[in-house]
Amino acid sequence: MEDDVENHVEGDSALPEELADALVGVQRLIRRRLRRDMTAPQLRGAEVELLRLVVERPGIGISDAAKELYLAGNSVSTLVNQLARQGYLLRETDPADRRAARLLPTSAAEDRLSEWRRRRADLVRHQVSRLDEPDRETLLAAIPALRRLADSLREETERP
Repeated sequence: MEDDVENHVEGDSALPEELADALVGVQRLIRRRLRRDMTAPQLRGAEVELLRLVVERPGIGISDAAKELYLAGNSVSTLVNQLARQGYLLRETDPADRRAARLLPTSAAEDRLSEWRRRRADLVRHQVSRLDEPDRETLLAAIPALRRLADSLREETERP
């Protein structure tokens, strides 16, 4: 079975392209639909990714955040400055290294991300409920494979 899938992937040049296009298309449409109803100023993708990271790992340093997001340190510093001005991030001096900063989310950042996640879940739940049962089952069955794909991409990216 595994050989059949591998041969299918290698022999079907359309599969990788179609999968990537479908994933990007779904993500783009979700973002557009959610942004349409936002009252707060829009955040760029990199700003949202940094906020998510800081909420997940409060106290992370700028250089570690840059490595995690695959961005240059000065790019992350610029994002930190923008998000701090908007009231979403706090920069605290690292007691172990006075030259370094630790990043902390504000309650406004946590509230905004929480609201975004809630609205995203509601949107996706509604759209998935409109699909027929076989499509819903197919999507559910695909989730573990998509997670393994993401893990594989992450691991490959982290290799020197």
